Amino acid sequence: MKIIIATNNPHKTEEIKNFLKAILLKFIPWQTCIKEDIKETGNTIEENALIKARFLKEKVDGIVIADDTGLFVEYLNGQPGVYSARFAGENATYEDNNKKLLKLLEGVPYEKRKAYFKTVIAVVEREKETLLEGKLEGYILDRPRGKNGFGYDPIFYVDDLEKTLAELTMEEKNKISHRANALVKLKNYILQRLGEK
Repeated sequence: MKIIIATNNPHKTEEIKNFLKAILLKFIPWQTCIKEDIKETGNTIEENALIKARFLKEKVDGIVIADDTGLFVEYLNGQPGVYSARFAGENATYEDNNKKLLKLLEGVPYEKRKAYFKTVIAVVEREKETLLEGKLEGYILDRPRGKNGFGYDPIFYVDDLEKTLAELTMEEKNKISHRANALVKLKNYILQRLGEK
């Protein structure tokens, strides 16, 4: 089974491949299929995931998966949400985005800093489209902690573990993260498809 991953984020690609390594699949990064950038113009992360998967499906043969992830902070009415990757501007770094978020939450007490990550994976093959969702709830700290992970991981605190996502190993993160929750559903979807053959 050939799976094309519609992302140009090497961290996401590595997480997906690591999570599904027990299944014998051929993973192909989308850059090897097309050289164009895929414009994420959706108003929701669901729309963006589908935009990327549909775009690539027109160009390749195989199962296309695309994901989009957003961080939703309750105090900020769901910001940064669909704009999480470019919260501080089109060419913002992870650090830029974190700094902007921390600035907006300056002085806000911990109990009001509740947030959640949501990942949506779009799976497109032939005429069939499926959306798979994973969530992780936590709080935004007032300063970064930890050196692992990427994005908002250093400021996203998981109460049950008493750690930020950036303080977890890849193995620990893959047991509880929003993307891991969505990838469990993707793994089950693929196993079901393999069983149909």
